[in-house]
Amino acid sequence: MQFSVTFRHMEATAALKDYAQERIQRIKKYFPDPIACHVVMSTERYTHRVDVNLQLHNGLQIAGHEATEDMYSSIDLVVAKIERQVRRYKGKLRSHKARTDFTPMPFAHSVLEEPEEGAATASAGVTEGAAAEPSGPMVVKRDKFYANPLTVSEAIMQLNLTHAEFLVFRCAESGQVNVVYRREDSSYGLIETAPAA
Repeated sequence: MQFSVTFRHMEATAALKDYAQERIQRIKKYFPDPIACHVVMSTERYTHRVDVNLQLHNGLQIAGHEATEDMYSSIDLVVAKIERQVRRYKGKLRSHKARTDFTPMPFAHSVLEEPEEGAATASAGVTEGAAAEPSGPMVVKRDKFYANPLTVSEAIMQLNLTHAEFLVFRCAESGQVNVVYRREDSSYGLIETAPAA
């Protein structure tokens, strides 16, 4: 298994890295061959946060995070959380086969911000005395992902394993890009796309 640790806002120590690696090895009893594991340890004031992302051999991802006042406790809690997730979906995770009938489609996710009224327009090349028109939303953050081929039930499972609010995927039956998302009442919504008529 490829194992990497990133330390943010804290001193990197071999003891913490070794402890995290030893605890993550417990997952191997469920899956003998996870491809990669990335652990991010960070501190902010008195909070010690651990984020774990596991990439399985069949293309699925498992993610979890915990924050406590002690880094070792955070590691223990996040590993326990991931173990609960894996036990819950163990049968589905083992039977999931990476689909080869569709290739993953890249897609981008952007966060937009509306410009404030009265914002400086000099950077847009507007001269004094000219009427300033709003330039529209500004991109604050941009992410790129791949829409992997999944069934709807596999997409919901992947959504739960990564604790995400939404998941863009390529429907294994139709080949179209769809979105599954978590609703406020804890149910799930599905947005299906179709070619233009």
